[in-house]
Amino acid sequence: MYVLGISCHYHDASATLLKDGEVVAAADEERFTRKKHDDDFPVHAIGYCLRQAGITMKDVDCVGFYEKPLLKFERVLFSFLHYFPRSLPVFLAMMPSWLTEKLRIPETVRKKLGWKGRMVFIRHHESHAASAFFPSPFQEAAILTVDGVGEWTTAAYGVGRGNQMELWKEMRFPHSLGLFYSMVTGYLGFKVNSDEYKVMGLAGYGKPVYYEKMKQVFRSFPDGSYENNLDYFDFMSLERMFSARFEREFGRPRKPGERVEQHHIDLACSLQQILEESMVALARHVQKETGLKKLCMAGGVALNCVANARILKEAGFDELYVQPAAGDSGGSMGVAFHAYHHVLGRPRSFVLEKPYLGPGYSPEEIRAYLEANRIRHRELSVDGMLGETARLIQANHIVGWFQGRMEWGPRALGCRSILANAMHPDMKDILNSRVKHREDFRPFAPAALLEEARDYFEIRQPDPFMVLVCDVKKGKQKLLPSITHIDGTARLQTVDRKINPLFHALIREFKKLTGVPVVINTSFNVKGEPIVCSPHDAFKCFAGTGIDFLVMDRFIIDKKDISGVDRDKLVNPWRLNC
Repeated sequence: MYVLGISCHYHDASATLLKDGEVVAAADEERFTRKKHDDDFPVHAIGYCLRQAGITMKDVDCVGFYEKPLLKFERVLFSFLHYFPRSLPVFLAMMPSWLTEKLRIPETVRKKLGWKGRMVFIRHHESHAASAFFPSPFQEAAILTVDGVGEWTTAAYGVGRGNQMELWKEMRFPHSLGLFYSMVTGYLGFKVNSDEYKVMGLAGYGKPVYYEKMKQVFRSFPDGSYENNLDYFDFMSLERMFSARFEREFGRPRKPGERVEQHHIDLACSLQQILEESMVALARHVQKETGLKKLCMAGGVALNCVANARILKEAGFDELYVQPAAGDSGGSMGVAFHAYHHVLGRPRSFVLEKPYLGPGYSPEEIRAYLEANRIRHRELSVDGMLGETARLIQANHIVGWFQGRMEWGPRALGCRSILANAMHPDMKDILNSRVKHREDFRPFAPAALLEEARDYFEIRQPDPFMVLVCDVKKGKQKLLPSITHIDGTARLQTVDRKINPLFHALIREFKKLTGVPVVINTSFNVKGEPIVCSPHDAFKCFAGTGIDFLVMDRFIIDKKDISGVDRDKLVNPWRLNC
């Protein structure tokens, strides 16, 4: 039985395909269109999923959509009426997309996919909950979902058992921890629904001097519930979410590109502290109400790895599972699992351990691409490639690492990665200036061999998806300066031989040369672009940045050898068809 899940029309559109309850393929639309956070109907991601399975839509048994558009439209109309007539400009701006796209999902699916079979629509937070529990290793677990807003729900909790799940209680719009965090993200000059992770990184440099003042904007209670002081919010502005009162209280907002001042840093720190405390209170309440020791989390706020670490440490749970696409893109996986298990009653047998669910490319395809574009390269054995790549990293070269199938979710996990030497004291600045061109306060993440990670990091459980931060051991911080954040932490990926044997083997080769089983692992992209999907994307990113070497499968390309290649005339056999 094939089940197709779809998420779109807000941000991070995606598709997931299940075969008999196991994930065959899953990918974000942005990876194919090269449009960051693409929210359009994911026709290219769906096409990839079908090709990966070797089927057509005629073979699909059920299609699921990750939320209920009519229920969301009810909330939108209610808000417009509540704020009328001030809401009229926003109403006029938003109605075309609602009337032509968002309320016409069944028609769009029929028109673009030729689908005439069964469709399942579930609530947004049910999709989050299903994406968290059903692919988890737990047969019974508490579930907590927290984001900006779905239809009406902004947070929910419940329990999953076997192939069934139930959400018990919820928080509802306009009270939202996620919207509060996003509102301040916008005030700080960053992009809402995109740059919240930057605020999390910025917070480590500050002090919570605005903590008490911020609690006038957002109040949380011992049972985990909370409320927004709506005097500080403006949900009917086309340009911002904070009100004039918020600006009077906290000063002029920072414009994008302006210098980040200490005032902004301390605001970020105060905001992050409130979020962490609220999430810990929520999780403690969920643990108390459910009596369970395993927790599954999803929703955009579940990507806040600093808060996740505190939950695992302080909320009374023994284990935490956050799947790698915990935000809205994971909704396609959630509705697919919900339809298969909860609606159709099929048993569970699959655990999402390997996040490599996107397109992959054979050596023959990569060789053909390089030869068609007359790109000079060396082809080595796998062992030869691993040894050479390890030596390049040891010599402080920046390496683009393109291997196997693309990761599911927003983080590079060793298949579409940029790798570098974490021991070089200036590598963070080198990567920023030559490749990533991003804010200098943002840390780079380490990847370490699972079996040796505890020698360098204080970890409570393996973290193959980079969803937790941990302390770098005090005796190792000077050894690993380019992955140690200002507060002594790092967002670690533990690399398991069973999950990613090639990446594990590379780090092992690096350890043979240096004695240290840790490398920098950052996403293979530049600021403002999605992570690379195809060999063509990888080569263009490599050619246009300060990456020194590109390693695709067993092929190694030296930047010095491509001076004669015209990036604008490259033959791309994967145009919108990764």
